[in-house]
Amino acid sequence: MALRLIADFDLEKDVLPWLRVQLAASAAAGARGGGPGVLENNYECLRVLNVERNRNIIYTYKDNKGNVFFGLYDYQTKQNEHLYTFEKDLQVVSCSVNKEKTLLATSLVQAAKEGRSNELQPGSKCLTLLVEIHPINNVKVLKAVDSYIWVQFLYPHVESCPQPKNHLLLLSEEKYIEQFHIQVVQEDGNRVHFQETQQCGLTQVIKNSGHLPRERIAEDFVWAQWDMSEQRLYYIDLKKSRSVLKCIQFYAEEHFNLMFEAPLDISLSDSGFKLVNFGYSDLQDKEELSEHLTLCVFTNHTGSLCVCYCPNFDSWEQITYSVFYFHKGHSKTFTTTLGSVDSHVTKGITFLNLDYYVAVYLPGHFFHLLNIQHPDLICHSLFLTENSEVIDMLPHSPLQSLSGSLVLDSRSGKLYRVLLNQSYLVEFLRSARLDCERMALLHCALSHGRDPRRLEAKIIQWISENISACHSFDLIQEFIIASSYWSIYPETSNMDKLLPYSSLLTWDTEIPGITLVTEEIPLPLMKVHSFKGYWEKLNSNLEYVKYSKPHLHYNNSVVRREWHNLISEEKTGKRRSTVYVRNILDNAIKVISNVEAKNLEPRLTPLFQEEDTHQQLLIGLMVSELREHLLRHLQGVEKRKIEQMVLDYVSKLLDLICQILEASWRKHNLHPWALHFNRQASAAEFAVFHIMTRILEATNTLFLPLPPGFHTLHMILGVRCLPLHNLLHYIDHGVLLLTEAAVTRLMKDLDNTEKNEKLKFSIIMRLPPLTGQKICRLWDHPVSSNIISRNHVKRLLQNYNKQPWSSVMDKSSFSVEFLPLNYFIHILTDIESSNPALYAFEGHDNVDAKFVEEAALKHTAMLLGL
Repeated sequence: MALRLIADFDLEKDVLPWLRVQLAASAAAGARGGGPGVLENNYECLRVLNVERNRNIIYTYKDNKGNVFFGLYDYQTKQNEHLYTFEKDLQVVSCSVNKEKTLLATSLVQAAKEGRSNELQPGSKCLTLLVEIHPINNVKVLKAVDSYIWVQFLYPHVESCPQPKNHLLLLSEEKYIEQFHIQVVQEDGNRVHFQETQQCGLTQVIKNSGHLPRERIAEDFVWAQWDMSEQRLYYIDLKKSRSVLKCIQFYAEEHFNLMFEAPLDISLSDSGFKLVNFGYSDLQDKEELSEHLTLCVFTNHTGSLCVCYCPNFDSWEQITYSVFYFHKGHSKTFTTTLGSVDSHVTKGITFLNLDYYVAVYLPGHFFHLLNIQHPDLICHSLFLTENSEVIDMLPHSPLQSLSGSLVLDSRSGKLYRVLLNQSYLVEFLRSARLDCERMALLHCALSHGRDPRRLEAKIIQWISENISACHSFDLIQEFIIASSYWSIYPETSNMDKLLPYSSLLTWDTEIPGITLVTEEIPLPLMKVHSFKGYWEKLNSNLEYVKYSKPHLHYNNSVVRREWHNLISEEKTGKRRSTVYVRNILDNAIKVISNVEAKNLEPRLTPLFQEEDTHQQLLIGLMVSELREHLLRHLQGVEKRKIEQMVLDYVSKLLDLICQILEASWRKHNLHPWALHFNRQASAAEFAVFHIMTRILEATNTLFLPLPPGFHTLHMILGVRCLPLHNLLHYIDHGVLLLTEAAVTRLMKDLDNTEKNEKLKFSIIMRLPPLTGQKICRLWDHPVSSNIISRNHVKRLLQNYNKQPWSSVMDKSSFSVEFLPLNYFIHILTDIESSNPALYAFEGHDNVDAKFVEEAALKHTAMLLGL
């Protein structure tokens, strides 16, 4: 399954055995004359009530007499404990316990049984109580009203010692929210004293319980959600029929802030009422509370803020849902048509928070995995319809997404951690048929890589088997860019704005089964001016949306221009400052050393074994430009950390290319003798040559560097695999580069058969002049001798200033029959003798003197027209 559900808690396994022991003890106490046991065996009434911030789980059990038992499962110790028992037949609306487990707040209603009088206070439907449970000596009535009340203790970010005050939220069906401040003191024997002066662990009692301070913090809301992990309250109120989302952040020091207001373009009625994550009672399934909108707010540590919304279904023919990406400044509304109507599915869709993703799920119909970090292109999100087995991966009962990746199935009493199943995603990648699915799966798998090296190896294996499977994008490009991005992304915030996430800028292909409308939305209005933690990141995201046009993603356009300038200067012999070039090459040396240091296994491919100056310049320039880019836009990050991130990022690019090549060599079982010219190329070498050509194509488009030695290896395989005309075609179009190392091996290893002579001559004619002069000295052949002698003469005559005949030579000393040749030889001799060190003739070992003489005579005769 694409999602893994790991059960962190199960009522049946974690509570029921302990409860049976309690029942047995209670029955034994009754048999000894101690009276009937309070609890009886009625397990159907066992259910979860609430999950607190520390993941402690409050549950309730009702016996056959209607007595209500409250228990707590401690998530850390994995132990159960009894909190309190009401010996009345009541129904629990809501329940919460404070961090110290000394106070219990609950709201109760009369159980619906005919002929039973109201056991609550006269005239009240719901009774809200505050109970001292350690020690059990006081029950305080907070509310006795004719409307439902929900309660929630705050859990501030403080040390483990108890706090002098507890703070309790009350939410009323009458659409107001209050906060009670509960001062507690500690008892130690007969002494009573304020808690803040004592050590942890003493019993607590409420001080001045008859007059608990309280304040109203919100009114006229129609929807509210509690974030237990971050201690935030989201709610929506209607202002002039306009929905406005607000958020209150609670702090330890008895204060709270209204953090933002954000208009929401959704239709809400002031007659409706909906609560999210305020406990899980039977009332949540009542018609007046459930037949309302499905709406929830999701955040994560990167500063994202998403509101997921699905209105009531008018029919089961199609479903529309919207996601407001406030951190990106736009919303997306999706509409999907249901292929069939299944009466056994749940009433509505489920939204699940999966960190970098949000899952939208309707059992039996569709599963949509939305990328909330990069929502711009729909191809980065995965949409699966009823034709795929993956859509039945979750329980069909209603699921409630809590903070983080926690999900509660309130009907079965199970608390899950929902994780993306990396292994399944890779397997699904192999069977996917659509480019959009492959794209989404690739990014999803890489974003949740807990073992990156192993994951990359699996993806590389799939790429090598499906190198031409995708028509909408380049698989190698996308893998290199995405994997490099995720390798550096966790290092610091704002990387999603500065580094490329994908090789694609647009996606115009429709996704089968779903339509999409994208709209700009008003940004949240921040109500405070000092930010920390999540709020600082959210504010940074909002500021980026406001002011960063165009986008700040790094690209290699500057590197491309500068690299071409350096190569042009090298050809003309006009190289700029030696210090500048040396710094660039030093950058490259650091990257190459970093790649080699992280490679724990010996390489099969002969990379990094030569000094490829052109690629080293490209590597060094990318390091330099990327460093300047991050230094310019990453404020508050140390320069040393940025330099290390840049080094790691560029190293990752090169390492991924090396991994692809290594995997290809291992797959085809290539050996070092594949690089010899005197053997016939095998099918395996053709396959590796094809992979290298695709790598070259991918990197050239993005102007990414290649490992030194890549072009040499590619050229050698090209000579072995291609016919001469194809080889020359590849060379002329820049697919194969004539590196000095590759041509040197070719000249030395190939003999002078007619076929090889033609190959060598064709290659020499395509070499740059300086490289050609070096290579000719390695080939013992009349053609190379001719080239050497002509180049030598050309070099001698380049700066020759013609002198009068009388000043150069004595006429009587030469034969007039060969006057042109004698004159020419005398000039060359004179130039050479004037500066022997500068004009010394090199490469004489492979020069045929007789051939040079004949060639000189022939050329002279041609020039004189003889």
